[in-house]
Amino acid sequence: MDCGSKDPLYPMQADIFYPDVAQSAYGNVSKTWMKDRTLVCSLGPAGSRFKEELTPNVDISMESMLIGRFKEDIRFSKDSKGKAMTNIVVSNVKDRNCTEIYVEPAGPRKNQSTIFEVATVTPHVGPFGKVEYYRVILRRSENQAVDV
Repeated sequence: MDCGSKDPLYPMQADIFYPDVAQSAYGNVSKTWMKDRTLVCSLGPAGSRFKEELTPNVDISMESMLIGRFKEDIRFSKDSKGKAMTNIVVSNVKDRNCTEIYVEPAGPRKNQSTIFEVATVTPHVGPFGKVEYYRVILRRSENQAVDV
């Protein structure tokens, strides 16, 4: 099985999820995450040499950030509807051998793929004035209990 693409710039693949948002009679908002599509990408750790992954506080939190590129703009669904960056999550990041790379070792998603929220999406314009790829920064979601 071969994941990613033949292009060496995009050796991985990741699933993109957008929510169906509903509001109850009392105003409570709920999101049901739906997989939109699987895209080829290249992702890796962002700046891990500059900061610790675990920061000891009263509330111990695990911070993980990825930086990389997608060939397509993840701010738009497959039917070209624009989405707010707060309504996009990325998960199921796999290498070329279809092995999940980022997996939760404990907690509500133990042994399942880590969920990442989108921090930044920036188009990269090449020398001929055309968008070549979309640079992204992803951060590990604090809420790993979400069902995607």
